[in-house]
Amino acid sequence: MIQANHLLDAKGLACPMPIVKTKKAITDIDEGQVLEIQATDKGSKADLAAWASSVGHQYLGTVEEGDVLYHYIRKGSNEPEVEKAFEQTVPLEEIESREGLILDVREAAEYAFGHIKGAKSIPMGELESRLTELDKEQDVYVICRTGKRSDLAAQLLAKNGFTKVYNVLPGMSEWNGNITKEV
Repeated sequence: MIQANHLLDAKGLACPMPIVKTKKAITDIDEGQVLEIQATDKGSKADLAAWASSVGHQYLGTVEEGDVLYHYIRKGSNEPEVEKAFEQTVPLEEIESREGLILDVREAAEYAFGHIKGAKSIPMGELESRLTELDKEQDVYVICRTGKRSDLAAQLLAKNGFTKVYNVLPGMSEWNGNITKEV
């Protein structure tokens, strides 16, 4: 096992709670120390890695043991953390009236149990390696369960030259329209 200075139990919590709890826990530790986050949300792997890099912490990696993911993050400098939310957003209720691609960045299982018809599934953890599947000329509406993971995904797309990217808020947790299931 990797040696950690502090432990955070986030087991049983769904997105965005592992990130919310990690943010709070990491403010209480010293620069250079390692925080171990124990989680059961499969999406937390990509979420925590993306969040850590977006705020200047070092994501060391994840060890999986059974249903538990042990994430390790080394705290970066104590500069004030400025988390900038992705600026281009679209309200959830407008999503069906828009032309373009709905990109669902939730885990494959979450997508299978209910998604907006026609949405493309690329889990956050696979997004960087699958960018070639997306068209930079097309409007891309990024959606997740709450809007947090999709915010990080939208930032990643923008960093890779996508200009027509929108984070859909609040996310599938508030969706009242028709859903397609693949189970």
